[in-house]
Amino acid sequence: MEVKTEQFVDVAKKEMQNTRTRQFLRLLPSGISRMRDRAMQSFPDPDAANEYSRAIRAEVIARLPELLEEFEKNATANGAKIVWAKTAAEANAFIVNLARERGVTYVTKGKSMITEEMGLNDALGENGIEPFESDLGEFIAQQLHRPPFHIVGPAINVPVEEINELFLAKANMKEPTTDPVKLGYAARLYLRDKFHHLAMGITGVNMAIAETGTILNVENEGNIRMSKSSPKIQVSVMSLEKVVPTMADAMHLIRLLCRNCTGQKLAAYISMDSGPKKQDEVDGPEELYIIILDNGRTEIYQDVQAREALRCIRCGACLNTCPIYSKIGGYPYGWAYSGPMGQVLTPLLLGLNKTHDLFHACTLCSACKSICPAGIDHPKMFLHYRMLEARGNKRKTGGLIPDKAAKLFDLWGWGAAKAWRWKIAVKTVRPFINRYAKDGVIQKAIAPLDGWFRTRDLPAMSKKTFHERWAKIKNGE
Repeated sequence: MEVKTEQFVDVAKKEMQNTRTRQFLRLLPSGISRMRDRAMQSFPDPDAANEYSRAIRAEVIARLPELLEEFEKNATANGAKIVWAKTAAEANAFIVNLARERGVTYVTKGKSMITEEMGLNDALGENGIEPFESDLGEFIAQQLHRPPFHIVGPAINVPVEEINELFLAKANMKEPTTDPVKLGYAARLYLRDKFHHLAMGITGVNMAIAETGTILNVENEGNIRMSKSSPKIQVSVMSLEKVVPTMADAMHLIRLLCRNCTGQKLAAYISMDSGPKKQDEVDGPEELYIIILDNGRTEIYQDVQAREALRCIRCGACLNTCPIYSKIGGYPYGWAYSGPMGQVLTPLLLGLNKTHDLFHACTLCSACKSICPAGIDHPKMFLHYRMLEARGNKRKTGGLIPDKAAKLFDLWGWGAAKAWRWKIAVKTVRPFINRYAKDGVIQKAIAPLDGWFRTRDLPAMSKKTFHERWAKIKNGE
């Protein structure tokens, strides 16, 4: 998937003008949030359930190296083959070479954000191995060459008319239809044929249980289970932070994950793998490879504040409460991760210089923080990134704040430090701003400063201050 995070502002403006997107977003986030709220009420104490899940994720971050070693030991004892990959390129190279060695010409993939982060589909395609996304939403997004609109429903916004045209062209559908059931059946027939002759299946990992060496997947379509049970070779890819201490912890997190993802008490399919199939078992892979991907997370972990981002369990609840996402949808984020979770993760994975607009696109309302079952303080993370940027940290940001803008903010701070300075400044500049702001002269003048000013208009100031107006009201004028 091509990374387009630097186009955030342009794509966001375009989506703001997209009537269908705006209408769709009036219903989707609020609808999922209501379903989530109803499902959470099934807990005897919803607040306690959230606090328990946050405590689990806090323990994971505190004990991450230890838990990963424990998981490797137990998974290996179960017969799985553990592969540590420092970078996405290393992970991709391992999968490509394994496929080549075994004569694999195509693979099916269960829904997996980590393989999107890796750019695995492109790596496979460039080496003559065709990847087929088997999740219906991911399959549609893959064929349309678009990033996910929502992490739970990657193509939930695509109209049925467009899907009809796509399936007629790409999925061997014989007759046009806009019936969602028939469209789903057409995709099922197309993908089921791939499963029949499948040699290698690739999935992500929702949780890896250190206590037992088990990997766990959550889904509603059964496509991940098909990608794991049909082929002789199963490759499951996980990022470092997916490990959890015990099976009991995993069971609790599943209940929170499903409620926050789709408003379900439990997803339709929960599957666990503790090694390849045994001699007396009919289904399952003969070989199970578990790739543990770093891809910059070790460096993230070394920053005590940044490591909080690794708490995320990819539930998507934060998207449904975010006032920014609810206006622009997932496309502007330009990568695998969208909404507040993307704004937290993506800057750490790609660098602040490539994701500048993401962590500035926040009202700091803290709705995401209040709902997060993993306990991430999203606004605090955004302020941390902004601080690094403002300091001109060369390693992290490349010095994104222009000298002129920095000097202007210094002058602003000096003036605001004393009330008398501020009053004199306001009286001095008010006539000038009110005269030229309407014509866009000031906006054109500050546009070259980029940064904070690039996406903000400078409105005309009121003719009188609040204190001046209030004094007249008190005097009955």
